[in-house]
Amino acid sequence: MKRRTWLTLAAVVVGGGGVVTYAVASPTGPGAEGRAKRPAKVYDLTLKGTAGGKRELPRTDTEQFSLVGVSWTGPVKRLDGTAQVRTRGLEGGEWGAWRDLEVNVDPPEEPEAGMRGASEPLWVGPSDGVQVQVVHEDGTTGALPKGLEVNLVDPGVVTDAEARAIEPVAFVADGSSPAATSTDYPTPTDSSTTPPDGQPTTSPEPSDPTSPAPTDTTATATPTDSASPSTSTSPSPSPSATTPSAPPSTAPRPPVTSRAGWGADESLSPDPSEYNADVKAVFVHHTTGANDYSCAESASLVRGIYAYHTQVSGWNDVGYNFIVDKCGTVFEGRKGGVDLPVLGAHTYGWNREATGIAVLGEHTSIGASSAALASVARVAAWKLGQYGADPAGTVQLNAGATQKNYIGTSFTAGTKYTFNRISGHRDAFNTECPGNSLYPQLPTIRAWAAGPVQGLKVTSVTGAGLSGSTYYTKGALTVKWTATTPAALVSKHELLVDGKVAATASGTATSANTTLAAGGHTVAVRAVHQSGRTATTAALNIVAETTAPTFTTTPKLSLRTGTVNTTAVPVTLTWKAADDKALREVKLVSPTAATFGPATTASSRTANSGTAATWSMQAFDYAGNYRTASAPYTPVILQETSAVKSGSWTTRSSTSYLGGKSYSSGSKSASLTWTFTGRSASWVVSRASTSGQAYVYVDGVKVSTVDLKSSTTLYRQAIWTKTWTSSAKHTVKIVVVATSGRPTITTDGLVYIK
Repeated sequence: MKRRTWLTLAAVVVGGGGVVTYAVASPTGPGAEGRAKRPAKVYDLTLKGTAGGKRELPRTDTEQFSLVGVSWTGPVKRLDGTAQVRTRGLEGGEWGAWRDLEVNVDPPEEPEAGMRGASEPLWVGPSDGVQVQVVHEDGTTGALPKGLEVNLVDPGVVTDAEARAIEPVAFVADGSSPAATSTDYPTPTDSSTTPPDGQPTTSPEPSDPTSPAPTDTTATATPTDSASPSTSTSPSPSPSATTPSAPPSTAPRPPVTSRAGWGADESLSPDPSEYNADVKAVFVHHTTGANDYSCAESASLVRGIYAYHTQVSGWNDVGYNFIVDKCGTVFEGRKGGVDLPVLGAHTYGWNREATGIAVLGEHTSIGASSAALASVARVAAWKLGQYGADPAGTVQLNAGATQKNYIGTSFTAGTKYTFNRISGHRDAFNTECPGNSLYPQLPTIRAWAAGPVQGLKVTSVTGAGLSGSTYYTKGALTVKWTATTPAALVSKHELLVDGKVAATASGTATSANTTLAAGGHTVAVRAVHQSGRTATTAALNIVAETTAPTFTTTPKLSLRTGTVNTTAVPVTLTWKAADDKALREVKLVSPTAATFGPATTASSRTANSGTAATWSMQAFDYAGNYRTASAPYTPVILQETSAVKSGSWTTRSSTSYLGGKSYSSGSKSASLTWTFTGRSASWVVSRASTSGQAYVYVDGVKVSTVDLKSSTTLYRQAIWTKTWTSSAKHTVKIVVVATSGRPTITTDGLVYIK
């Protein structure tokens, strides 16, 4: 028999003659001292009676606990009311808000002496104070079950990993029986009714569930005995105590943390395991309680539920066959062998043909994590696969009890009803479990468990470029993909080229490489689910080719209009490129960098004056093939002083002019002539509202009349340009028109490209 803590009771007289009773829990046994490990413990505090049928426990200091529930006499009696608790956090010392306990809980199919009715346990984290109130359904009147008490569970610290995570003196040592896997503690003699020196003696609760409950006016710590076996009266096939053999499964077994791994005290479950004939269905549950637990605490939560089911409800073991935390860790639940059809106690009336998987946490308003869903799917696929059942299918189950489910569907004992192979607790029993947010996730669990892989799609093809609906590659490429089905449920991926497997990758892989021969191909990804079912992406059209683009017109540089500086001359770069498949882009790589689309054939740039530069360009196709074309060009500025003058010209000085000087003339027919060898030329002038006009002659032929007038004053303006197909010797002559009212022009030189 497990030890319990002892309570010091006190009464304080308050105004009006009222008395407030409170309880302070003390550690069991003498010699309390710091120790890292400690076994799980359960504390039972009787609820006080009040007028109108209400039961409550005022704010009460307690030993450390992390899980709480309420229980009552009579394992099949329902609590038609509301049970609420609030707790005080151990670390911060603050009282939390009131929280409802789930009291609509499956009763045992085979009630036994020592069993109690109980709420679902609520994980509240490390706490040292509790307040409880239980009210009948109508809020004030009506009978509540006898023997109401609040049950506090300290899951203890029993694994080495948990002990390493805490300070050695963080907890008070206790003389309770250690978990089966603990070796740090001696097993004490049974002293559950022998309190430490100076403390009152408390009698244990009678094992007969019909015995009167303790007086509801004090907070009393009482032990709970384990249940003893009895004969089944269910119309369903009786389970067997003979250990069956474990059949192979069509799905791989997922990793499962054993009972020893989470620190089960096997002395709390002395009865032998019972077995069903097979597993026809899986019922999914949630445990309720906080969702903010850390995954390092998960083993503690499991131990707490185990202690609650065995020492509060009086069951012979934890009810669930498997328990899954939010990080996807799977814990072995009821003993007997995870690969065997162990009879559980999770879904009233349906336990004899099903296994139960519970997700830790409250999933009424928040769905379960993807990791948790994936693990539930893996366990369900494995267990159902042992008996050839399709997780996405349905099955006829034999009702073991007459009842209704959550939506009011009636079941009659001994009659068969159709269920999904993976169903929610609420499908079979009148409960919200597994919560309004986890229940809609059941189709996802079924799809993940059954296959094929969901949401498979190619996300990118590296080493290839897409033009329209066709990819182009030089040969080597990497195909990447994603899927919504977790990788743990995927056996492998295959890269298909023209319908044949070209590469194989693991189930966790997200990419594969291959090299294509020249020509057109189809490429797809096929995912093989652990069930063997396959999903294949839409085929991609990919062309492998190694022919580089061509430049039908090599890069050419010509002068354009604009402002001229001694270091930046306005120019236009032109080119033409083509490809036999699909031209992707053209890049300017020197003397500056730029990228142009396939249809672009010209770009306005600037060039350094007097500096020879190679204008180099590369044309790329979508496969990555490219060709380079280059040509050297040098912009040269010819000052006005280098021209042959005719007529009257005046020299002007200003930093606004090229070289600081320019020529002006208003004399009719005055001219300047430049001679050069090049392929492009531009005349540079100053412009103002009073500027006149000039004639331009090229190689002795008049080609233009240029008006220099401008509403704003502008300097160093390339106002006229001329480009030839090739470089040659040319002359450019400008002649003053002497326009009436604004005869003067100001010239700043000539620029040409050689």
